[in-house]
Amino acid sequence: MPIAILGPTASGKSAVAVAVARRLGGTVVNGDPYQALAGLAIGTGQPDAEERGGVPHAGYGELPLSARPNPAEFGAWVRDRLAACREPVLVTGSGLYLRGIWNQLSPLPAVDPALVERVRRWGDRLGIPALHRYLAAVDPARAGALHPNDGARVQRALALHLASGRAPSVLLSAPKTGVPEGWKALVVSPGRERRRARVAARVAAQVKAGWPAEVAALVTAGHAADLEVLRPLGYARWMAGGASDAVQAAIVQETQAYAKRQDTWFRNQLPGAPAWDPDTEPLEAAFARLGFS
Repeated sequence: MPIAILGPTASGKSAVAVAVARRLGGTVVNGDPYQALAGLAIGTGQPDAEERGGVPHAGYGELPLSARPNPAEFGAWVRDRLAACREPVLVTGSGLYLRGIWNQLSPLPAVDPALVERVRRWGDRLGIPALHRYLAAVDPARAGALHPNDGARVQRALALHLASGRAPSVLLSAPKTGVPEGWKALVVSPGRERRRARVAARVAAQVKAGWPAEVAALVTAGHAADLEVLRPLGYARWMAGGASDAVQAAIVQETQAYAKRQDTWFRNQLPGAPAWDPDTEPLEAAFARLGFS
């Protein structure tokens, strides 16, 4: 029976997934679309060798930066990796892409690649916040679920709207909800203040590990356009330059807001899934909620 370890950024879910996989003799499978991309190891928090602790991992850094998988395509890609592993332990903080993995998305209309490219050029010319304001005018619900600088998702939503004439929030609404039959799930959910502290500590560790240099190397290698389209959290801040302390503070603020939205999504969309607070409960409590004796 596959297990999903879910939760917001910096909650510690990756460490829990490693502990669970070690106990089962299984494999940790990535369900985050940004952690699936090569070249973004530090900024997206892909677990390094020490964090993997000798446990097999799949789905990390395997896709090129030119990839633009939508939730359905990425979901199928992850399901292939789950099927290839013994005792897979899925880990992700992305609710929309989790629905793709769990095959809980409504069928989406085809979008002409030329339209996708046109929306991308609008983003380059006008800026993503301007596209977000337009999205808010045609679909307040979808715009409210996205950060104004989340270029990839804002542009995808606008392309869906222009291709179909319908609200993206309606198109993306799931026909099924909750944890699918045959799965076990655990939501790793620190308290609000601890979540904020964890985010600040994680960003500081990423900077110390060389995140600015990672971004600079990608730009030098000709991937600036990919990063501008993908808009992984924090990368645009480093690309724009400025004092390191100021950039780091801005990324912490953005990441804390993102983690709050993630936590809200899991609480609202998976109310029946057991939750575990890593700062107040022992790991054995997480195991117990997953049904381990």
